[in-house]
Amino acid sequence: MAQDDEITISPTGWVADQARIYEESGGTKGATVQGAPCLLLDYKGRRSGQWRRTVLIYGTDGEDYLVVASNGGADEHPLWYRNLESEPETRLRVGPERFEARAETLSAEEKARVWPSLVELFAPYAAYQKKTERDIPVVRLIRQKA
Repeated sequence: MAQDDEITISPTGWVADQARIYEESGGTKGATVQGAPCLLLDYKGRRSGQWRRTVLIYGTDGEDYLVVASNGGADEHPLWYRNLESEPETRLRVGPERFEARAETLSAEEKARVWPSLVELFAPYAAYQKKTERDIPVVRLIRQKA
Protein backbone atom coordinates (compact mmCIF):
# COMPACT_ATOMS: atom_id res chain seq x y z
CA MET A 1 0.00 0.00 0.00
CA ALA A 2 1.40 3.35 -0.98
CA GLN A 3 1.44 6.09 1.63
CA ASP A 4 -0.83 8.25 -0.54
CA ASP A 5 -3.54 5.62 -1.17
CA GLU A 6 -6.93 6.95 -0.17
CA ILE A 7 -8.42 5.17 2.84
CA THR A 8 -12.12 4.92 3.69
CA ILE A 9 -12.70 4.91 7.44
CA SER A 10 -15.34 2.65 8.99
CA PRO A 11 -18.86 4.12 8.71
CA THR A 12 -19.54 3.24 12.37
CA GLY A 13 -19.61 6.59 14.20
CA TRP A 14 -17.42 5.91 17.24
CA VAL A 15 -14.95 3.85 15.18
CA ALA A 16 -14.60 6.64 12.60
CA ASP A 17 -14.10 9.25 15.32
CA GLN A 18 -11.51 7.17 17.14
CA ALA A 19 -9.67 6.24 13.93
CA ARG A 20 -9.36 9.92 13.00
CA ILE A 21 -8.10 10.91 16.46
CA TYR A 22 -5.65 7.99 16.53
CA GLU A 23 -4.21 8.74 13.08
CA GLU A 24 -4.19 12.55 13.36
CA SER A 25 -2.37 12.38 16.72
CA GLY A 26 0.28 10.06 15.28
CA GLY A 27 -0.89 7.33 17.63
CA THR A 28 -0.60 9.31 20.85
CA LYS A 29 -4.38 9.65 21.41
CA GLY A 30 -7.27 7.21 20.98
CA ALA A 31 -5.03 4.17 21.51
CA THR A 32 -7.41 2.37 23.90
CA VAL A 33 -10.99 1.07 23.82
CA GLN A 34 -12.64 0.53 27.19
CA GLY A 35 -9.17 0.37 28.76
CA ALA A 36 -7.79 -2.18 26.25
CA PRO A 37 -5.05 -1.30 23.73
CA CYS A 38 -6.16 -0.82 20.14
CA LEU A 39 -4.56 -0.50 16.74
CA LEU A 40 -5.59 0.81 13.35
CA LEU A 41 -6.02 -1.86 10.69
CA ASP A 42 -5.91 -0.80 7.05
CA TYR A 43 -7.11 -3.52 4.70
CA LYS A 44 -8.14 -3.88 1.08
CA GLY A 45 -11.80 -4.42 0.14
CA ARG A 46 -12.18 -7.80 -1.56
CA ARG A 47 -14.66 -6.53 -4.15
CA SER A 48 -13.89 -2.82 -4.42
CA GLY A 49 -10.12 -2.98 -4.09
CA GLN A 50 -10.45 0.15 -1.96
CA TRP A 51 -8.39 0.56 1.22
CA ARG A 52 -10.43 0.71 4.43
CA ARG A 53 -9.59 1.42 8.07
CA THR A 54 -10.98 0.20 11.36
CA VAL A 55 -10.02 0.26 15.04
CA LEU A 56 -9.46 -3.08 16.80
CA ILE A 57 -8.49 -4.15 20.29
CA TYR A 58 -5.33 -6.21 20.22
CA GLY A 59 -3.32 -8.61 22.31
CA THR A 60 0.17 -9.87 21.64
CA ASP A 61 1.83 -13.24 21.17
CA GLY A 62 5.56 -12.77 21.08
CA GLU A 63 6.19 -10.04 18.50
CA ASP A 64 2.86 -10.63 16.75
CA TYR A 65 -0.43 -8.81 17.28
CA LEU A 66 -3.68 -10.70 17.83
CA VAL A 67 -7.13 -9.37 16.94
CA VAL A 68 -10.49 -11.03 17.52
CA ALA A 69 -13.13 -11.16 14.76
CA SER A 70 -15.95 -11.04 17.32
CA ASN A 71 -18.35 -8.67 15.56
CA GLY A 72 -19.97 -8.21 18.98
CA GLY A 73 -21.07 -11.86 18.96
CA ALA A 74 -23.06 -11.53 15.72
CA ASP A 75 -23.62 -14.64 13.62
CA GLU A 76 -21.59 -13.21 10.71
CA HIS A 77 -17.88 -12.49 10.54
CA PRO A 78 -17.01 -8.78 10.52
CA LEU A 79 -16.34 -7.34 7.07
CA TRP A 80 -12.70 -6.57 7.90
CA TYR A 81 -12.12 -10.28 8.60
CA ARG A 82 -13.76 -11.42 5.36
CA ASN A 83 -11.58 -8.94 3.50
CA LEU A 84 -8.40 -10.19 5.22
CA GLU A 85 -9.30 -13.74 4.19
CA SER A 86 -9.16 -12.56 0.56
CA GLU A 87 -6.19 -10.20 0.91
CA PRO A 88 -4.00 -10.84 3.97
CA GLU A 89 -1.52 -8.03 3.24
CA THR A 90 -2.38 -5.14 5.52
CA ARG A 91 -0.98 -2.06 7.23
CA LEU A 92 -1.11 -1.28 10.94
CA ARG A 93 -0.69 1.66 13.25
CA VAL A 94 0.21 0.58 16.75
CA GLY A 95 0.80 3.72 18.79
CA PRO A 96 3.28 5.90 16.89
CA GLU A 97 4.46 3.05 14.64
CA ARG A 98 3.11 2.35 11.15
CA PHE A 99 4.13 -0.83 9.35
CA GLU A 100 3.10 -3.51 6.87
CA ALA A 101 1.76 -6.80 8.24
CA ARG A 102 0.40 -10.13 7.05
CA ALA A 103 -2.78 -11.62 8.55
CA GLU A 104 -3.37 -15.30 9.25
CA THR A 105 -6.22 -16.95 11.12
CA LEU A 106 -5.11 -19.05 14.07
CA SER A 107 -5.74 -22.78 14.14
CA ALA A 108 -8.12 -24.15 16.80
CA GLU A 109 -5.12 -25.23 18.90
CA GLU A 110 -3.44 -21.82 18.67
CA LYS A 111 -6.71 -20.06 19.49
CA ALA A 112 -7.23 -22.28 22.56
CA ARG A 113 -3.75 -21.28 23.79
CA VAL A 114 -4.22 -17.51 23.43
CA TRP A 115 -7.98 -17.14 24.07
CA PRO A 116 -7.72 -16.88 27.89
CA SER A 117 -5.30 -13.95 27.64
CA LEU A 118 -7.56 -12.20 25.11
CA VAL A 119 -10.58 -12.62 27.40
CA GLU A 120 -8.48 -11.28 30.27
CA LEU A 121 -7.62 -8.27 28.11
CA PHE A 122 -11.27 -7.67 27.07
CA ALA A 123 -13.82 -9.67 29.11
CA PRO A 124 -16.78 -9.21 26.69
CA TYR A 125 -15.11 -11.64 24.24
CA ALA A 126 -16.28 -14.56 26.40
CA ALA A 127 -19.90 -13.35 26.25
CA TYR A 128 -19.63 -12.74 22.51
CA GLN A 129 -18.56 -16.35 21.93
CA LYS A 130 -21.53 -17.61 23.98
CA LYS A 131 -23.90 -15.36 22.03
CA THR A 132 -23.18 -17.05 18.67
CA GLU A 133 -22.75 -20.55 17.30
CA ARG A 134 -20.02 -19.16 15.02
CA ASP A 135 -16.49 -19.95 16.14
CA ILE A 136 -15.01 -16.49 16.57
CA PRO A 137 -11.69 -16.33 14.70
CA VAL A 138 -8.49 -14.92 16.15
CA VAL A 139 -6.13 -13.35 13.64
CA ARG A 140 -2.37 -13.09 13.97
CA LEU A 141 -0.88 -9.94 12.42
CA ILE A 142 2.77 -10.52 11.58
CA ARG A 143 5.02 -7.52 11.04
CA GLN A 144 6.69 -7.66 7.64
CA LYS A 145 10.37 -6.86 7.52
CA ALA A 146 11.19 -3.64 5.72
